[in-house]
Amino acid sequence: MKFGLMFSLQVPPGSGIPWQEPYQDMLDCLPRAEELGYSSSFQVSHHAQKDGLCPGPLIACAGAAAVTKTMRIGTGVLLVPLYAPLKLAEDIAVLDNLSNGRFIFGVAPGYVAEEFEAHGIPRNERIGRFEEALDLMTLAWTEDTFSFSGKYYQVPKTRLTPKPVQSPHPPIWYGVSAPASLRRAARRHATQIMSPRHGPEELLEHFEPYEAEAKKIGWVIPERPIMRSVFIAETKEKAEAIAAPALNYLFTELYGAASAAGDRVLKAADGSIITEKEQVGFDTFKNRYIIGDPDFAIEQLKLYQRAVQPTEVSCWMHLPGISGKDAMGSVELFAKEVMPHFKDS
Repeated sequence: MKFGLMFSLQVPPGSGIPWQEPYQDMLDCLPRAEELGYSSSFQVSHHAQKDGLCPGPLIACAGAAAVTKTMRIGTGVLLVPLYAPLKLAEDIAVLDNLSNGRFIFGVAPGYVAEEFEAHGIPRNERIGRFEEALDLMTLAWTEDTFSFSGKYYQVPKTRLTPKPVQSPHPPIWYGVSAPASLRRAARRHATQIMSPRHGPEELLEHFEPYEAEAKKIGWVIPERPIMRSVFIAETKEKAEAIAAPALNYLFTELYGAASAAGDRVLKAADGSIITEKEQVGFDTFKNRYIIGDPDFAIEQLKLYQRAVQPTEVSCWMHLPGISGKDAMGSVELFAKEVMPHFKDS
Protein backbone atom coordinates (compact mmCIF):
# COMPACT_ATOMS: atom_id res chain seq x y z
CA MET A 1 0.00 0.00 0.00
CA LYS A 2 1.32 3.39 -1.01
CA PHE A 3 0.97 6.71 0.77
CA GLY A 4 0.67 10.22 -0.60
CA LEU A 5 -0.03 13.71 0.70
CA MET A 6 -2.85 16.22 0.21
CA PHE A 7 -2.73 20.00 0.41
CA SER A 8 -5.59 22.50 0.59
CA LEU A 9 -3.56 25.68 1.26
CA GLN A 10 -6.26 27.14 3.51
CA VAL A 11 -5.90 30.06 5.90
CA PRO A 12 -8.73 30.05 8.49
CA PRO A 13 -10.14 33.56 9.01
CA GLY A 14 -8.70 35.24 12.08
CA SER A 15 -5.72 32.90 12.29
CA GLY A 16 -3.21 35.60 11.40
CA ILE A 17 -1.47 33.23 8.98
CA PRO A 18 -0.20 35.01 5.82
CA TRP A 19 -1.82 33.78 2.59
CA GLN A 20 1.53 32.62 1.20
CA GLU A 21 2.52 30.52 4.22
CA PRO A 22 0.71 27.24 3.34
CA TYR A 23 2.08 27.46 -0.21
CA GLN A 24 5.62 27.76 1.07
CA ASP A 25 4.98 24.95 3.57
CA MET A 26 3.94 22.68 0.69
CA LEU A 27 7.01 23.53 -1.39
CA ASP A 28 9.28 22.99 1.61
CA CYS A 29 7.62 19.69 2.48
CA LEU A 30 7.52 17.90 -0.87
CA PRO A 31 11.23 17.30 -1.59
CA ARG A 32 11.67 15.76 1.86
CA ALA A 33 8.42 13.79 1.53
CA GLU A 34 9.70 12.32 -1.71
CA GLU A 35 12.90 11.24 0.05
CA LEU A 36 10.81 9.62 2.79
CA GLY A 37 8.89 7.49 0.29
CA TYR A 38 5.59 9.31 -0.25
CA SER A 39 4.37 8.48 -3.73
CA SER A 40 2.03 11.34 -4.62
CA SER A 41 0.89 14.88 -3.91
CA PHE A 42 -2.72 15.95 -4.48
CA GLN A 43 -4.12 19.46 -4.51
CA VAL A 44 -7.58 20.06 -3.02
CA SER A 45 -9.56 22.85 -4.68
CA HIS A 46 -12.68 24.95 -4.19
CA HIS A 47 -13.68 28.46 -5.20
CA ALA A 48 -15.13 31.57 -3.58
CA GLN A 49 -14.15 30.34 -0.11
CA LYS A 50 -13.31 32.75 2.71
CA ASP A 51 -10.19 30.78 3.67
CA GLY A 52 -8.53 30.75 0.24
CA LEU A 53 -9.00 26.98 -0.26
CA CYS A 54 -6.88 26.74 -3.38
CA PRO A 55 -8.76 28.10 -6.42
CA GLY A 56 -5.77 27.50 -8.73
CA PRO A 57 -4.96 23.79 -8.37
CA LEU A 58 -3.07 23.44 -11.65
CA ILE A 59 -0.71 26.26 -10.71
CA ALA A 60 -0.14 24.62 -7.32
CA CYS A 61 0.49 21.30 -9.09
CA ALA A 62 3.06 22.96 -11.34
CA GLY A 63 4.85 24.18 -8.22
CA ALA A 64 4.74 20.69 -6.75
CA ALA A 65 6.11 19.20 -9.98
CA ALA A 66 8.98 21.68 -10.01
CA VAL A 67 10.30 20.61 -6.58
CA THR A 68 9.90 16.83 -7.06
CA LYS A 69 11.22 14.23 -9.48
CA THR A 70 9.28 10.98 -9.01
CA MET A 71 6.07 11.73 -7.07
CA ARG A 72 2.82 11.65 -8.98
CA ILE A 73 1.18 15.08 -8.96
CA GLY A 74 -2.57 15.49 -9.14
CA THR A 75 -5.71 17.49 -8.53
CA GLY A 76 -7.85 16.14 -5.76
CA VAL A 77 -10.16 17.35 -7.25
CA LEU A 78 -10.64 20.03 -9.92
CA LEU A 79 -14.21 21.24 -10.50
CA VAL A 80 -14.42 20.81 -14.26
CA PRO A 81 -17.70 22.69 -15.02
CA LEU A 82 -16.12 25.95 -13.82
CA TYR A 83 -13.44 25.86 -16.54
CA ALA A 84 -13.29 26.33 -20.31
CA PRO A 85 -12.57 22.73 -21.36
CA LEU A 86 -10.25 23.34 -24.32
CA LYS A 87 -8.07 25.70 -22.31
CA LEU A 88 -8.13 23.22 -19.43
CA ALA A 89 -7.00 20.43 -21.78
CA GLU A 90 -4.11 22.62 -22.98
CA ASP A 91 -2.99 23.45 -19.45
CA ILE A 92 -3.08 19.80 -18.40
CA ALA A 93 -1.07 18.75 -21.45
CA VAL A 94 1.55 21.35 -20.54
CA LEU A 95 1.54 20.19 -16.92
CA ASP A 96 1.97 16.55 -17.96
CA ASN A 97 5.00 17.58 -20.02
CA LEU A 98 6.35 19.79 -17.24
CA SER A 99 6.14 16.87 -14.80
CA ASN A 100 7.42 14.37 -17.40
CA GLY A 101 4.27 12.27 -17.32
CA ARG A 102 3.48 12.37 -13.60
CA PHE A 103 0.13 14.19 -13.64
CA ILE A 104 -3.17 12.67 -12.43
CA PHE A 105 -6.34 14.53 -13.41
CA GLY A 106 -8.66 14.25 -10.41
CA VAL A 107 -12.07 15.66 -11.34
CA ALA A 108 -15.53 16.32 -9.93
CA PRO A 109 -18.68 18.15 -11.05
CA GLY A 110 -18.76 20.23 -7.85
CA TYR A 111 -21.62 20.85 -5.45
CA VAL A 112 -21.22 24.15 -3.54
CA ALA A 113 -23.88 26.57 -4.81
CA GLU A 114 -21.86 29.75 -4.26
CA GLU A 115 -19.07 28.46 -6.50
CA PHE A 116 -21.43 28.13 -9.46
CA GLU A 117 -23.06 31.48 -8.74
CA ALA A 118 -19.66 33.20 -8.66
CA HIS A 119 -18.67 31.73 -12.02
CA GLY A 120 -22.02 32.28 -13.71
CA ILE A 121 -22.64 28.57 -14.32
CA PRO A 122 -26.12 27.15 -13.57
CA ARG A 123 -25.65 24.53 -10.86
CA ASN A 124 -28.26 22.27 -12.44
CA GLU A 125 -26.04 21.98 -15.54
CA ARG A 126 -23.01 20.74 -13.65
CA ILE A 127 -23.28 17.02 -14.49
CA GLY A 128 -23.95 17.61 -18.19
CA ARG A 129 -21.13 20.14 -18.46
CA PHE A 130 -18.79 17.86 -16.51
CA GLU A 131 -19.23 14.82 -18.75
CA GLU A 132 -19.30 16.83 -21.98
CA ALA A 133 -16.12 18.71 -21.04
CA LEU A 134 -14.32 15.42 -20.37
CA ASP A 135 -15.45 14.09 -23.77
CA LEU A 136 -14.07 17.23 -25.45
CA MET A 137 -10.79 17.07 -23.56
CA THR A 138 -10.24 13.40 -24.32
CA LEU A 139 -10.78 14.11 -28.01
CA ALA A 140 -8.34 17.02 -27.89
CA TRP A 141 -5.63 14.91 -26.27
CA THR A 142 -5.96 11.90 -28.57
CA GLU A 143 -6.66 13.28 -32.07
CA ASP A 144 -4.26 15.17 -34.37
CA THR A 145 -7.07 17.54 -35.30
CA PHE A 146 -10.62 17.58 -33.96
CA SER A 147 -13.87 19.48 -33.76
CA PHE A 148 -16.62 19.24 -31.17
CA SER A 149 -20.31 20.07 -31.15
CA GLY A 150 -22.16 19.50 -27.89
CA LYS A 151 -24.98 20.96 -25.86
CA TYR A 152 -22.68 23.23 -23.84
CA TYR A 153 -19.43 23.46 -25.81
CA GLN A 154 -18.58 23.94 -29.49
CA VAL A 155 -15.09 23.91 -30.96
CA PRO A 156 -14.35 24.36 -34.70
CA LYS A 157 -11.70 22.19 -36.32
CA THR A 158 -8.44 22.75 -34.47
CA ARG A 159 -5.56 20.96 -32.78
CA LEU A 160 -4.00 20.68 -29.34
CA THR A 161 -0.24 20.58 -28.89
CA PRO A 162 1.80 19.57 -27.07
CA LYS A 163 0.20 16.20 -26.54
CA PRO A 164 0.40 14.76 -23.01
CA VAL A 165 3.37 12.54 -22.19
CA GLN A 166 1.07 9.80 -20.88
CA SER A 167 -0.83 7.80 -23.47
CA PRO A 168 -3.59 8.17 -24.38
CA HIS A 169 -3.81 10.95 -21.75
CA PRO A 170 -3.19 11.50 -18.01
CA PRO A 171 -5.20 9.16 -15.76
CA ILE A 172 -8.62 10.54 -14.85
CA TRP A 173 -9.76 10.05 -11.26
CA TYR A 174 -13.41 10.69 -10.42
CA GLY A 175 -14.23 12.29 -7.06
CA VAL A 176 -17.93 11.40 -7.07
CA SER A 177 -20.31 9.45 -4.86
CA ALA A 178 -23.72 9.33 -6.63
CA PRO A 179 -24.40 5.86 -8.09
CA ALA A 180 -25.03 7.18 -11.62
CA SER A 181 -21.77 9.16 -11.53
CA LEU A 182 -19.87 6.14 -10.25
CA ARG A 183 -21.18 4.04 -13.12
CA ARG A 184 -20.13 6.73 -15.60
CA ALA A 185 -16.67 6.73 -14.01
CA ALA A 186 -16.30 3.02 -14.69
CA ARG A 187 -17.50 3.41 -18.28
CA ARG A 188 -14.87 6.11 -18.78
CA HIS A 189 -12.22 3.78 -17.29
CA ALA A 190 -11.60 6.39 -14.60
CA THR A 191 -10.24 5.53 -11.17
CA GLN A 192 -12.57 6.36 -8.28
CA ILE A 193 -11.15 8.56 -5.52
CA MET A 194 -13.11 8.96 -2.30
CA SER A 195 -13.47 12.16 -0.29
CA PRO A 196 -12.16 12.25 3.29
CA ARG A 197 -15.64 13.31 4.42
CA HIS A 198 -16.98 9.76 3.90
CA GLY A 199 -16.83 7.10 6.61
CA PRO A 200 -15.66 3.52 5.92
CA GLU A 201 -19.20 2.19 5.46
CA GLU A 202 -19.95 4.90 2.90
CA LEU A 203 -16.74 4.08 1.04
CA LEU A 204 -17.88 0.48 0.61
CA GLU A 205 -21.36 1.61 -0.47
CA HIS A 206 -19.82 3.83 -3.13
CA PHE A 207 -17.50 1.14 -4.43
CA GLU A 208 -20.42 -1.23 -5.13
CA PRO A 209 -22.00 0.43 -8.21
CA TYR A 210 -18.57 1.39 -9.53
CA GLU A 211 -17.20 -2.14 -9.30
CA ALA A 212 -20.43 -3.67 -10.62
CA GLU A 213 -20.30 -1.47 -13.71
CA ALA A 214 -16.60 -2.22 -14.25
CA LYS A 215 -17.33 -5.93 -14.10
CA LYS A 216 -20.26 -5.52 -16.49
CA ILE A 217 -18.09 -3.88 -19.16
CA GLY A 218 -15.10 -6.16 -18.56
CA TRP A 219 -12.77 -3.45 -17.27
CA VAL A 220 -10.18 -4.26 -14.59
CA ILE A 221 -9.93 -1.40 -12.08
CA PRO A 222 -6.22 -0.48 -11.84
CA GLU A 223 -6.18 1.38 -8.50
CA ARG A 224 -8.28 1.87 -5.37
CA PRO A 225 -7.10 5.09 -3.69
CA ILE A 226 -8.74 6.79 -0.73
CA MET A 227 -8.20 10.17 0.93
CA ARG A 228 -8.06 10.55 4.71
CA SER A 229 -7.34 13.34 7.15
CA VAL A 230 -4.29 12.10 9.06
CA PHE A 231 -2.17 13.60 11.82
CA ILE A 232 0.13 11.77 14.19
CA ALA A 233 2.40 12.80 17.06
CA GLU A 234 4.30 11.04 19.81
CA THR A 235 1.10 10.75 21.87
CA LYS A 236 -2.57 10.64 20.97
CA GLU A 237 -3.21 13.58 23.30
CA LYS A 238 -0.67 15.75 21.49
CA ALA A 239 -2.00 14.78 18.07
CA GLU A 240 -5.58 15.60 19.05
CA ALA A 241 -4.58 18.89 20.67
CA ILE A 242 -2.99 20.03 17.40
CA ALA A 243 -5.39 18.52 14.87
CA ALA A 244 -8.81 18.76 16.56
CA PRO A 245 -9.26 22.52 15.94
CA ALA A 246 -8.33 22.05 12.28
CA LEU A 247 -10.81 19.21 11.79
CA ASN A 248 -13.53 21.06 13.68
CA TYR A 249 -13.00 23.94 11.29
CA LEU A 250 -12.84 21.79 8.16
CA PHE A 251 -15.93 19.71 8.88
CA THR A 252 -17.93 22.70 10.12
CA GLU A 253 -17.12 25.33 7.51
CA LEU A 254 -16.88 23.17 4.38
CA TYR A 255 -18.65 19.83 4.72
CA GLY A 256 -21.09 20.79 7.50
CA ALA A 257 -22.04 24.11 5.91
CA ALA A 258 -22.64 22.42 2.53
CA SER A 259 -24.83 19.76 4.16
CA ALA A 260 -26.80 22.38 6.09
CA ALA A 261 -27.35 24.32 2.86
CA GLY A 262 -28.59 21.21 1.08
CA ASP A 263 -25.70 21.19 -1.41
CA ARG A 264 -24.23 17.83 -0.39
CA VAL A 265 -25.25 15.37 2.33
CA LEU A 266 -22.89 14.84 5.26
CA LYS A 267 -23.72 11.93 7.53
CA ALA A 268 -22.71 11.62 11.17
CA ALA A 269 -21.28 8.37 12.52
CA ASP A 270 -24.79 7.20 13.49
CA GLY A 271 -26.04 7.73 9.93
CA SER A 272 -28.04 10.88 10.66
CA ILE A 273 -27.77 13.74 8.15
CA ILE A 274 -26.18 16.99 9.29
CA THR A 275 -28.74 19.79 8.89
CA GLU A 276 -27.01 22.45 10.99
CA LYS A 277 -23.28 23.03 10.96
CA GLU A 278 -23.40 23.44 14.75
CA GLN A 279 -23.98 19.66 14.90
CA VAL A 280 -20.40 19.15 13.79
CA GLY A 281 -17.62 18.45 16.28
CA PHE A 282 -14.32 16.58 16.44
CA ASP A 283 -15.94 13.55 18.09
CA THR A 284 -18.82 13.47 15.56
CA PHE A 285 -16.62 12.14 12.76
CA LYS A 286 -13.85 10.24 14.49
CA ASN A 287 -14.28 7.33 12.07
CA ARG A 288 -13.38 9.68 9.17
CA TYR A 289 -9.85 10.58 10.21
CA ILE A 290 -6.74 9.07 11.72
CA ILE A 291 -5.51 11.26 14.57
CA GLY A 292 -3.26 9.77 17.23
CA ASP A 293 0.11 8.18 17.87
CA PRO A 294 1.88 5.83 15.41
CA ASP A 295 0.40 2.67 16.96
CA PHE A 296 -3.11 4.07 16.60
CA ALA A 297 -2.44 5.00 12.97
CA ILE A 298 -1.18 1.49 12.21
CA GLU A 299 -4.25 -0.05 13.84
CA GLN A 300 -6.65 2.20 11.92
CA LEU A 301 -4.92 1.69 8.58
CA LYS A 302 -5.04 -2.08 9.03
CA LEU A 303 -8.79 -1.79 9.59
CA TYR A 304 -9.10 0.19 6.35
CA GLN A 305 -6.87 -2.33 4.63
CA ARG A 306 -9.13 -5.23 5.61
CA ALA A 307 -12.41 -3.42 4.95
CA VAL A 308 -11.71 -1.25 1.92
CA GLN A 309 -8.49 -2.71 0.46
CA PRO A 310 -7.01 0.59 -0.74
CA THR A 311 -3.96 0.61 -3.00
CA GLU A 312 -3.00 4.11 -1.83
CA VAL A 313 -3.92 6.39 1.03
CA SER A 314 -3.58 10.10 0.36
CA CYS A 315 -2.95 11.72 3.74
CA TRP A 316 -4.21 15.23 4.46
CA MET A 317 -1.72 16.30 7.15
CA HIS A 318 -1.33 19.98 6.30
CA LEU A 319 -4.78 20.66 7.69
CA PRO A 320 -6.13 24.24 7.90
CA GLY A 321 -4.40 26.27 10.59
CA ILE A 322 -1.74 23.68 11.46
CA SER A 323 1.77 25.11 11.26
CA GLY A 324 4.18 23.85 8.65
CA LYS A 325 6.49 22.71 11.44
CA ASP A 326 3.80 20.59 13.12
CA ALA A 327 2.60 19.16 9.81
CA MET A 328 6.15 18.27 8.81
CA GLY A 329 6.63 16.54 12.17
CA SER A 330 3.63 14.35 11.35
CA VAL A 331 4.93 13.67 7.82
CA GLU A 332 8.32 12.56 9.20
CA LEU A 333 6.92 10.45 12.05
CA PHE A 334 4.36 8.74 9.81
CA ALA A 335 7.04 7.82 7.26
CA LYS A 336 9.40 6.41 9.88
CA GLU A 337 6.97 4.65 12.24
CA VAL A 338 3.86 3.81 10.18
CA MET A 339 4.71 3.35 6.49
CA PRO A 340 7.20 0.48 7.01
CA HIS A 341 4.35 -1.68 8.36
CA PHE A 342 2.64 -1.52 4.93
CA LYS A 343 5.68 -1.71 2.67
CA ASP A 344 4.84 -5.12 1.20
CA SER A 345 1.04 -4.96 1.45
